[in-house]
Amino acid sequence: MADSLITHYFEDLKVGMSGSFAKTLSEADVESYAGVTGDFNPLHVNREYAEHSIFKHRIAHGMLCAGLISSALGDRLPGPGAIYMSQTLEFKAPVAFEDTVTATITVKELQPEHHHVIVTTVCSVGGKVVISGEALLKVPSKNIMHDQKQQTPALV
Repeated sequence: MADSLITHYFEDLKVGMSGSFAKTLSEADVESYAGVTGDFNPLHVNREYAEHSIFKHRIAHGMLCAGLISSALGDRLPGPGAIYMSQTLEFKAPVAFEDTVTATITVKELQPEHHHVIVTTVCSVGGKVVISGEALLKVPSKNIMHDQKQQTPALV
């Protein structure tokens, strides 16, 4: 997988470019997330409790869904080397087990002085937006990468 990743340098990016990552969230994903984070809210892990909630069934953690944005950014666009600096999120709808969540990022603004990129972030299920927001990234520059390679001493 790592061999197939492509880094889009700051100079390669244009406003409007987008990338996405999709994953079907399983019960095992939700249980693993609860175990890793310690978030055992019964809406996520207790069937009986969730059946009596406004959702009528268990739902995936919002932050688990939002985490898919990181895959879109780090693996798709801009890709490896991008540094996630900040993120806003608005949770708009619940995500059920076995829903396929698609995280899509779109370049909104380029800030050349510091190689910063602002992207819109959207998670959707079947075309319905479940999470929206914006992220700020620092993206590698071809010029900086070239300068670093020239300054690296040769290994003998």
